[in-house]
Amino acid sequence: MEPLLNADLHCHSVVSDGTLTPEALAARAKTNGVQLWALTDHDEIGGQDRAMAAAKAEGMKYLTGVEISITFAGKTIHIVGLGFDHNNEALVQGLRNTRGGRSERAKEMSDGLAKVGIVGAYEGSLKYVGNPELISRTHFARFLVETGVCKDTSEVFRKYLTENKPGFVPHRWASLENAVTWITGAGGLAVIAHPARYGLTANEEFALFTEFKNHGGRGVEVITGSHSSADALQYAETALEFELAASRGSDFHSPEESHTDLGTLPWLPGQLTPVWELLSDRIQ
Repeated sequence: MEPLLNADLHCHSVVSDGTLTPEALAARAKTNGVQLWALTDHDEIGGQDRAMAAAKAEGMKYLTGVEISITFAGKTIHIVGLGFDHNNEALVQGLRNTRGGRSERAKEMSDGLAKVGIVGAYEGSLKYVGNPELISRTHFARFLVETGVCKDTSEVFRKYLTENKPGFVPHRWASLENAVTWITGAGGLAVIAHPARYGLTANEEFALFTEFKNHGGRGVEVITGSHSSADALQYAETALEFELAASRGSDFHSPEESHTDLGTLPWLPGQLTPVWELLSDRIQ
């Protein structure tokens, strides 16, 4: 498949913290010209059968997808998995264990917010959650916007849900080795998601890419909704340096919240190997 393919291999549905169903996402992707699509819900593959069926109905090619939260260098990093067997038992169980800590963390976040006068945040956030196992900061942000505490979700994160703010609670996720092993063990390809977002030092980033590659990781998101054109150039160079394939995905969550719509990204730089070239036998 050619590099100039409208592939969108990173987005979220109501199964995690998006606001649209897998079917609505598929329709939106098709309308926007997407030719190859993947649904990558956070730590959850329960929407894969629906997404696959919806993509087929829309006449789009499909890759199974997931976005796994890991802890590396004391920060939460995201690893996207593509083209795996979504019935693989080790992957299914690993994701179940990763999700297990979210509910307790959410209750601690709610307690922190209550101390600054924002009461009932846990219960209020639950109404935005399709799957209570996957309650996240995004759901709290939507509740705080709806109740008028903040004007938008960006303000919520800035004032309440980042480090040293009242509603921030760190979470110990899976390890980098866990995530890559689950994905590759299920026949898929592991990708470092939106690397510009993490604020890693040069040494930390080198360690992340080196360890990721050593564990069998094979891709990096170069073109993604949160990357500037300068970021894209930087990580195109990183992809070449580490001999990684390049991925492209909007990280779309919601028509109201996301700055980049499905299928509207710039093309991958031509000198890179697209991840879909390595996954041609896994495309549905």
